[in-house]
Amino acid sequence: MAASRLPPATLTLKQFIRRQQVLLLYRRILQTIRQVPNDSDRKYLKDWAREEFKRNKSATEEASPTTEAQDLKEANGIVTTTGVRSILVREFSLDGL
Repeated sequence: MAASRLPPATLTLKQFIRRQQVLLLYRRILQTIRQVPNDSDRKYLKDWAREEFKRNKSATEEASPTTEAQDLKEANGIVTTTGVRSILVREFSLDGL
């Protein structure tokens, strides 16, 4: 068997696609947060989003039934965060405040 010509740190196709999905999600969240009229709320939400993404930076969750359900919600424009609140990407709303 021939050795791979790719560097050892190269992402698989599945990992690359998941990374692109996460980056798109982050951008959409930030775009939605920019629509918040109150400056202090906007800063709080931006800091919260940044910290959540940093906290989960090393997550390596592979596709599971739960992840697949989440992907369907994201495809419909609804992004949910577990336990805290829901953010609707097309319109801004926070549940549980």
